[in-house]
Amino acid sequence: MKRKLFCQLSPTCYKISLRKEIILRRIKDIFSRDRIASCISSNELPHIVKGHTSLLLRQLHGVDMRLQENKVTNIRIACEKINGMILRPGETFSYWRTLGEPKAKDGYKEGLVISGSSFSSDIGGGLCQMANMIHWLVLNSPLTVTELHHHSDALFPDERRRVPFGTGTSVLYNNLDYRFKNTSDQTVQILVWCENGELCGELRSERPFPYRYKITEENHHFAKEDGKYYRISQVYRTVIDKNSGEAVRKELILDNHSEVMYDYSLIPKEQIRGEEYAEANN
Repeated sequence: MKRKLFCQLSPTCYKISLRKEIILRRIKDIFSRDRIASCISSNELPHIVKGHTSLLLRQLHGVDMRLQENKVTNIRIACEKINGMILRPGETFSYWRTLGEPKAKDGYKEGLVISGSSFSSDIGGGLCQMANMIHWLVLNSPLTVTELHHHSDALFPDERRRVPFGTGTSVLYNNLDYRFKNTSDQTVQILVWCENGELCGELRSERPFPYRYKITEENHHFAKEDGKYYRISQVYRTVIDKNSGEAVRKELILDNHSEVMYDYSLIPKEQIRGEEYAEANN
C-alpha cells in the first residue's frame, strides 16, 4: 500500500502543508533579484498592443452557478488592484504579489477552485480567469513569461470558448504564481475592467511594437487511449512583421494531451478520431 503524503492525511494537514509552501515562497521572493512591478497609473499609455474580452458567467457542467456569480465579485476586486499596472523595462509582474492573499474580510467570496483533476470551492475562487486574461495579452506581445502552470486535464467541455484550448494558467496563492517580465525597451501597461457581462483587458505601450502575433490551434481532436479519452492539439504562435505582413517565425508554444475528466457523451462526435469515431456514430 502506497504511503500517504502528510498533506493527504486530513484537511488540517493539507492546510498546514499549504501554509508551509506560502512561507517558503515568501522567503524565496525576499532573496530574488526580480524587480516586481508595483506602480499603478490612471494615465493610459497611448498604443494598444492587444485587447481581449472574456465572458464572466459561463454555464460549466456540474458547477453551481452561484460560484460563477461569486467569481464576478472576486474578479471586480482583482480589477481594482491590477488596472493601470505599469511595467518598466526589466520589471516583472507577479499575479499574487499584486493581488495579495484573497480573504473574506477584503470582500472576496467563495468561488470555483480547480485542484489537480477535481474542483471544489474556496474564498477567492475563479481568479484564474483574470490570470488567463493577462496571459493571453502577454502571448500576443514580445514580453516574456517567466512562471506558468498549465491545467493538465480537460475538466469542462467548451462553452463559447474564444481562445485555443490550453492557453490558460493555473494559479493558487501563492506558490502557483503567474509571472512575466518586460523584456522590451519600453514601458508597458495592463488595463482590466468589467463591462457588459465581460472581463475586458488591454496591454498598452509607449510606442507601437514592430510585430503582431497570431495564436492558432492545429490538429485538434479527441482520441481514446487505454479506455480513456484525451483532448489533443498543438498551439502555435506566429510572429508577423507589421510593415510587410510576412511571418517572421512560427513557434510551438503548447502540445496538448489532456485527459477528459467530464462525461464522455459531451464530446462532439465529429471531433473523435480513429476507430472511436466510427464507434461513436453507430
